[in-house]
Amino acid sequence: MADAGASTSPESKGTGFVPGDDSYTKWRNWFSLLIGKMTAEGKEQYRIARDDRMEEADCKRCEKQRDYLLQYSPIIRFMRENINQLGGDIHSGNVRCKRCVTRQTGGFDPEYGIQICANELRNRGHLEDTMAHEMMHAYDHLRFKLNWRDDLRHAACTEIRASSLSGECRWSREFFTRGQLKLTQQHQECVRRRATLSVAGRPSCKDEVQAAKVVNEVWESCFADTRPFDEIYR
Repeated sequence: MADAGASTSPESKGTGFVPGDDSYTKWRNWFSLLIGKMTAEGKEQYRIARDDRMEEADCKRCEKQRDYLLQYSPIIRFMRENINQLGGDIHSGNVRCKRCVTRQTGGFDPEYGIQICANELRNRGHLEDTMAHEMMHAYDHLRFKLNWRDDLRHAACTEIRASSLSGECRWSREFFTRGQLKLTQQHQECVRRRATLSVAGRPSCKDEVQAAKVVNEVWESCFADTRPFDEIYR
């Protein structure tokens, strides 16, 4: 016979997370996370609950920051102008802020446009890097007519360029937000790491080993290509 007093909450299974939106439960979960009492499963449950609760606010904040960046950010304005010269148009209507269930910050689709994962953004700087990254994909799509579906070399090249030129691999971003402490070859290692992960996530890629191989094959020419910039944007 089951113990009538036994808890059926996820915490009783050792995750450290307790469902609930009341103030006490939210504080309890936050404190468990802070002191390292949550398992990986508990942390994911915590993030999902937080995303559910904050979806509307996250999207509104994302849209407000998106509109600001489209108007005032130097790198976003520069990329927008260069995309316009190729016959494209990036605007608030095709840069959409949504809640994502996958742990990524954004994506580009030639038909749909740019999707920003509002629930994954830390701040406006993070959004700026994400928009610049996806706009580089839009630029490459228009300029080089990429085969997104089948050609992993095309995918690797645009991922290398997007990570290198968007600013997301600048030293300060790596040091303060990702804990990467190296001072030498930091930028190249960041670009290679992020490009490999992105290629590995594509349906036509077998695994990370194949992704790393493809990235290595196109590395020299694609890393050296800084168009539309004169040099790497830091």
